[in-house]
Amino acid sequence: MATVLIVEDDRNMRLLTAARLSGLYTVVCACDGLEALWHIHKGGIDMIVADIMMPRMDGYELLKTIREEGYTTPYLLLTAKESHGDKQQGFSLGTDDYMTKPFSSDELLWRVGALMRRANIAQSKKIEIGSVTVDSEKYAVYSDSGYIEFPKKEFDLLFKLLSYPDRIFSKEQLLDSIWGLHAESGEETVKTHVSRIRNKLKDIKEFSIITIKGLGYKAEINR
Repeated sequence: MATVLIVEDDRNMRLLTAARLSGLYTVVCACDGLEALWHIHKGGIDMIVADIMMPRMDGYELLKTIREEGYTTPYLLLTAKESHGDKQQGFSLGTDDYMTKPFSSDELLWRVGALMRRANIAQSKKIEIGSVTVDSEKYAVYSDSGYIEFPKKEFDLLFKLLSYPDRIFSKEQLLDSIWGLHAESGEETVKTHVSRIRNKLKDIKEFSIITIKGLGYKAEINR
């Protein structure tokens, strides 16, 4: 069973989050970043769910520290902050996802599960859907009818969407994730790349890239 480290100074929130994740995961708790760092150095942590505002070492400092030390452990920030600047700081330091309080316990489970799957995919560097293999080492999609190679940005966009099936990403999120927070490209670039991906994969029936009007895009597995 995978182990999730919850880092939260509010006792009630810490216990509530732990109770929601228990049963599906082994849960370890810390009340600030320094205590969390001790658990991380000890080993065996598969994911970190951390608040931002904490004494001694906050969620940003903890994230910065472990990334500088070379840890790639999936990291989910839980915070009452919701400004673009706060999100930008979190992602620039290396967080994998971001949730603003208050949040539903169901959404927490979905996000944690998605990040766990993403970590497994990143380790194997492949996504397998039916008879189709999406290979991040070759930037190619293999199927019974052959293979299709992609330019890096197109492939990264496809791999991102397929790593979180059914999750909707806005054009802004995809632009920040694939092209970087300070990219000069605009959201029209995302639309153009999605169109190219769809055209190349028009004969692949195992999955589709769906447009959600007004919201963005998602990958849908065709079962």
